[in-house]
Amino acid sequence: MTDDDDELDALEGVDGVEGDDGGGLYEHFRFVADKGQQLLRVDKFLVARIEKSSRNRIQQAADAGCILVNGKPVKSNYRVKPLDVVSVVMDRPRYELEIIAEDIPLDIVYEDEHLLVVNKPAGLVVHPGHGNYHGTLVNALAFHFRDNPDYDVNDPRMGLVHRIDKDTSGLLVVAKTPDAKTHLGKQFFNKTTKREYVAVVWGQPRPASGRIEGNIGRSLKDRLQMAVFPEGDYGKHAVTHYDTVEPLGYVSVVKCVLETGRTHQIRVHMKHIGHSLFNDARYGGDQILRGTPGGKYKQFVANCFAVCPRQALHARTLGFVHPETGEEMFFSAPVPPDMTELIEKWRNYNQGSE
Repeated sequence: MTDDDDELDALEGVDGVEGDDGGGLYEHFRFVADKGQQLLRVDKFLVARIEKSSRNRIQQAADAGCILVNGKPVKSNYRVKPLDVVSVVMDRPRYELEIIAEDIPLDIVYEDEHLLVVNKPAGLVVHPGHGNYHGTLVNALAFHFRDNPDYDVNDPRMGLVHRIDKDTSGLLVVAKTPDAKTHLGKQFFNKTTKREYVAVVWGQPRPASGRIEGNIGRSLKDRLQMAVFPEGDYGKHAVTHYDTVEPLGYVSVVKCVLETGRTHQIRVHMKHIGHSLFNDARYGGDQILRGTPGGKYKQFVANCFAVCPRQALHARTLGFVHPETGEEMFFSAPVPPDMTELIEKWRNYNQGSE
C-alpha cells in the first residue's frame, strides 16, 4: 500500500474529515451514552471517561471542533442524551508504537518557542502508521526536539496541526505546546488560514480562473480514490479556487487557493473539471491526457514524468495568526527543483526548442 492508501483507510468511518492539505480528523475516543443517561454537559461526560483529561482541555478541544456527537461538532455545553455517540477526533491517527527519533534533515522555515514551520519534501510521509513506522516527518520532529523536555512527540496535544499527502511538497505548521495546537487547530477548523498551492495540470482550464464546488467523499467505484458528488448527504462540502498562471500548450501552471480542506481536494477537484494534475497516478494524470501519444511527443512526456515522478503539487504559501502574539504570519516556500525543471521543459517544448 502507498501512504495515500493508508491515509484513506485511516479516514474510514470518521465523519467530519478534512484532508488533502490539512485539517484531517481521526477518531481517538468513542463513547455511546447509556439508555438511562441523564442530561449531562459533554465536557463533564468526557472528563469522567478519559484518563488524565481536564475539563479546560476538553472545552478547548470543543472550541476547535474536535468533539463530535453523532458525527457533528458540538460546543462544550452540549448536553449528552441517551444513546448519543460521543467522539473525540484529532488531526492525526493514533500511533500504534512509540515514535523513534530519527536523524532526517528538516527544512525549517521558521521556529520560535511556540511553533515551527517546515517545508516538507515530496516523498516524505507525514505520520507513522500502516507500515510506515519509520522515516516519517514525525520521526524527524522527534529527533529535532530530542533535547526539549517540554515536547513529547507522542503527546497528541502538540505536533503537526495539519497534513499534506506524501507526494505533495510544501509548508506545514507544527505546534510546540498544547495551547498553540488548540489555537492553530481552531484556525484551520474555522477556515481562517491562508493556503496557496502551485500545480501543473493537463490542458488549459476554461475559464482560466474559476471556483470549483462539489462534495468530496470516497469513490463508490474505487475505494482508493476520492470523488466529487452532488450537494447532498454523501461527502463533505468542498471549494477550490484556481487561477491559470501560465498556459503551456498541453499543460498549464495553476494556482489553487483552498476554501476548505478535504482529502485530496485539489487533485480531485481538478480532475473533476477535466484537468488532472500532471503525473498524478491516483487520478489518471500519469497518462498522456493531451496531445497525440506517439513518436517524439510520447518520449518527451515520458522524460517529463521522469523529471517529476509524483503529482506536480506544491503547498507554496501558508498564513495564520500566531497563537501567542496575535501577529499575522505569512510564509512562502519556493517551487521545488523537480517541478521547476518540469515547467521549464514544457516552456521549451511549447516554444519549439525542446
